Amino acid sequence: MSMRKIYESDPWLEPWKEAIEARHAHILSDRRKLAGGAVKDSANNHLYYGLHKESDFWVFREWAPNASRIFLIGDFNNWKRSPAWELKPVGQGNWELRVPQFFMRHGELYKLFVEWTGGGAERLPAYVTRVVQDPVTKVFSAQVWDPAVPYVWKHPRPEFSEVDAGEGKGAGGSLGLKGRAARGPEAGGPPAQAGGGVSPKGELPARQVSRPVTPFIYECHIGMATEQEKVGTFEEFRRDVLPRVKRLGYNVLQIMALQEHPYYGSFGYQVSNFFALSSRFGTPEEFKALVDEAHGMGIAVIMDIVHSHSVANEAEGLGRFDGRDDLYFYKGQAGWHPAWGSRCFDYGKDEVKYFLLSNCKFWMEEYHIDGFRFDGVTSMLYWDHGLGTDFGDYSLYFGPGVDENAVSYLALANMLIHEINPDAITIAEDVSGMAGLAAPFEAGGVGFDYRMAMGIADHWIKWIKEKSDEQWSPGEMWFELTRKRDDEKTVSYAECHDQALVGDKTLIFRLIDKEMYWGMSLDSQNLLVDRGIALHKMIRLVTAATAGGGYLTFMGNEFGHPEWIDFPREGNGWSYKYARRQWSLADNPKLRYAGLQEFDAAMIKLLKNKGILSEAPSALRCDEEKKILVFLRKNCIFAFNFNPAESYENYAFTAPEGEYVSVLDSDQPCFGGFARLQREEIHATQNHELSLYLPARCALVLERKEKDI
Repeated sequence: MSMRKIYESDPWLEPWKEAIEARHAHILSDRRKLAGGAVKDSANNHLYYGLHKESDFWVFREWAPNASRIFLIGDFNNWKRSPAWELKPVGQGNWELRVPQFFMRHGELYKLFVEWTGGGAERLPAYVTRVVQDPVTKVFSAQVWDPAVPYVWKHPRPEFSEVDAGEGKGAGGSLGLKGRAARGPEAGGPPAQAGGGVSPKGELPARQVSRPVTPFIYECHIGMATEQEKVGTFEEFRRDVLPRVKRLGYNVLQIMALQEHPYYGSFGYQVSNFFALSSRFGTPEEFKALVDEAHGMGIAVIMDIVHSHSVANEAEGLGRFDGRDDLYFYKGQAGWHPAWGSRCFDYGKDEVKYFLLSNCKFWMEEYHIDGFRFDGVTSMLYWDHGLGTDFGDYSLYFGPGVDENAVSYLALANMLIHEINPDAITIAEDVSGMAGLAAPFEAGGVGFDYRMAMGIADHWIKWIKEKSDEQWSPGEMWFELTRKRDDEKTVSYAECHDQALVGDKTLIFRLIDKEMYWGMSLDSQNLLVDRGIALHKMIRLVTAATAGGGYLTFMGNEFGHPEWIDFPREGNGWSYKYARRQWSLADNPKLRYAGLQEFDAAMIKLLKNKGILSEAPSALRCDEEKKILVFLRKNCIFAFNFNPAESYENYAFTAPEGEYVSVLDSDQPCFGGFARLQREEIHATQNHELSLYLPARCALVLERKEKDI
């Protein structure tokens, strides 16, 4: 049974049928050209390039077609260029050096010195997997990493879906296709690996149906996860924060800033070394222990992966690596990002595709990563990077403004990731809403599992900032919270790290502002704080309960962290005061942060354990006059009274017949509420109507009781 195409399920896409089919054919053509079969079997550049042990030798390889000479320099040769450490050309722009193992020891530092016509400079290898910064000079160097005792994994990856034979998973499945070398054997490239085959038409074979577990994502940053004014470590996170994530009930850990980046304040989004785990947080073994322990807790680990651009740095990054400006990047202005000052990858170049695809495979295999949130996807998709574009017309998704090379790369990356692990999670950070981005490839899409529902957070800011409580519209709220394409899943959030950055405000600070500094004690009486606490809970619950497939929070926001994020920089005296998380606030029973944290845990537990997000929501009442929103999801009714002053007794609305029991309400004292509702109270429909008491600024969840057989 063939899968319906996206233009068949969405009549608005019918005029773009030819463009969608052309895009599909382009991707298949790139796949045959690069792999000929399974993408994962050909994306092996990381096994060939860089520093590796082979028999009794260290073997180092680099791709630098514009170079005239390359030397390996480091602690082992007093940083001198000598013939014994000169790489030899082996064809197709590849260079190679073999030295006996005893010449290079674990922990030693090294670099390349690359010469080209008219110049030369020190460079860090493109495929380097370990980079460290000198604490005094601040200079970055590659480091030989060869621990005497390799890390031994203890726990398997969490199973994140139930699989049946049949149609394909949205963005993946086991493709089992035949591959060839990333660059052929004649170029000294990595060896080809065997696989299956494609159909005569070049289409992918039928895949397996996957019923994915709903992802409840805890977005985090290792360095700022400590309460101390410093850079946190993998070990501290594993010991102090990971158990918190488990207690809160989140089943996916999304980690930012793992790829090495020269400037800490970039939040990890100006990457220099794509295969290198940022050494400022600890060692590879310490990170593996963190991932391993998370897996033992049933928590999947995904990472922010930055393939949308590269830092422009030459000494640390890929800029003018072999003297050529466009080795990895587009020629001319297309190779520069006008807003970020960074370099833009040439997704149409085979070597770049192999570099990036191998990067995905490396993180999955070396560190057992369970998936990726692809950062800056909008910037990748469009030649103008989406800057200043109002995406209100489908023509923008299929016209000349689209970089089809980037679209093809993203589709291939999704194929590769799900070939390696059918349960892997891929999420696109895209503000353009490109149709098909998170639709199955077989249906004419790009193949992401989810897209970020980025507009929701913007709407919460707009409603809080621009409207009084009396002007909030339940109908508008319902429309914006549930608006998504039927063929795509989304990850909803009230706020992520973006809303916490300096220059912006978190939701709790928008709601309470400076009153947070002296009004969060349980003993204090403050109407502004009462309002903020109540709405903070309601906003999170209504966002999570209407999510189109998954839900996300940024660490600390679950308890209303009071401070913004401001990384050390010259403007703040290089202070870490705002680049940390004050966990002690949430753990103090005398403060109201504790109640917010308890509510978040109860909310996640309810939604996750009862599988509520597995079925689509349906509205039961959008009462504009009374400011009440009621909807049904699976077997639960969610009732929200956003009215700032009025409580309603015997509020009636049409509901499926049965008896309902209260399973969660935001007004419980343990959540910082005022106990205006009875816990576990039972309500029964009469004449197809349910009648409830709905206090002002309160949310109530009712579960329909199963009938006795």
